[in-house]
Amino acid sequence: MIDQDALHRPTRLQVGDVMTRDVVTISVDTPFKHIEQLMDEHHISALPVVDADRAVVGIVSEADLLLKTEAGGEEPGGWTSDARERRAKAHAQTAAGLMSSPAVSVAPDVPLAAAARLMRKQGVKRLPVVKDGRLVGILSRADVLKSYLRTDDEIRSDVLEGVIRASMWLDPDPFDVQVDDGLVRIRGQVDRRSDVEILTILILAVEGVIGVDPELTFRFDDRNVKPPKELSGI
Repeated sequence: MIDQDALHRPTRLQVGDVMTRDVVTISVDTPFKHIEQLMDEHHISALPVVDADRAVVGIVSEADLLLKTEAGGEEPGGWTSDARERRAKAHAQTAAGLMSSPAVSVAPDVPLAAAARLMRKQGVKRLPVVKDGRLVGILSRADVLKSYLRTDDEIRSDVLEGVIRASMWLDPDPFDVQVDDGLVRIRGQVDRRSDVEILTILILAVEGVIGVDPELTFRFDDRNVKPPKELSGI
């Protein structure tokens, strides 16, 4: 039975494929206590701050709230920009003073791997997802890791239907595909030697795959094929 979802599923996930769409938000005038309550009620560690048009103007995290515990305990002589910012947040009463702004955001069509790199580079744990200037979701580290928690059966289906059938235009039935903890072992025959490399690269691009062990034969070695003489001067 053909997995229709696998036929149309991208081999590389985008932010929009895994982001959380139902986002709890606050405004710039949301009080500190209400922010605490929302985080506790919804079991979340950050809240995007949006305006009336749902444009993201900042983000408040647990780390920002923890600075309130430092109020009154600042070290003397702390006049660096970071120290001044921490002191201001420690005395803030609303999201306007607590939030980090501008918030680092990402678009829903950005590859998930690129979003993960952005998180690491910016040192953030979540990214508001923005489309046409409006908040449409939020991406957390847990969302990114979901792609590596896929079952072997899901990965195998994507290889058979999404790669071999949909991308390579081949009948997957003659291929023996086994997946063990994300390692794909594939046996079968393709037309050209170059197809072996292409197929391996496409399988490696499937989310959740950690390696490929190809045992593929080919009918024709096209490594040293030269173009016809009439095309060689083009």
